[in-house]
Amino acid sequence: MMFAFISIAVFFMMEGISWCTHKYVMHGFGWFLHEDHHQPRYDGFEKNDVFFVIFAIPSMLLFYFSSVPGFSYLAAVGLGILGYGIAYFLVHDVLIHQRFKWFKKTNNRYLKGLRKAHMIHHKNMKKEESKCFGMLFVPFKYFEKSKRIQRKNTA
Repeated sequence: MMFAFISIAVFFMMEGISWCTHKYVMHGFGWFLHEDHHQPRYDGFEKNDVFFVIFAIPSMLLFYFSSVPGFSYLAAVGLGILGYGIAYFLVHDVLIHQRFKWFKKTNNRYLKGLRKAHMIHHKNMKKEESKCFGMLFVPFKYFEKSKRIQRKNTA
């Protein structure tokens, strides 16, 4: 039970870590890796994909060190990070940026709100003055906008 609790708690904590990393690293000293992600058109791999590796390393190390006696909960932390990485990939790369055409059309208000917030983030092509650094939790106003659009389309 504690293993599951730790994994779920780490998953949700990763949103805050991801937000801070996005705002202060990717839009800070790591901009040289993240900048190509803000270009109007990109295909295939981009320098920004290095951040996947950077986030995967701690998870892999935690799984490795969890095999040491007395450190069994390290795997739970590693699993939480891995789960967030999978969610990030599915939401950010598949749903929002359509790098893979798996969920091309969705009417889900939550997913539409996430997409709207991320597009607002990408509206600014520069390092400074960006908004919406979160991935799974974004300001409610973007969900309200998708709700109004949905009502307008069904009327």
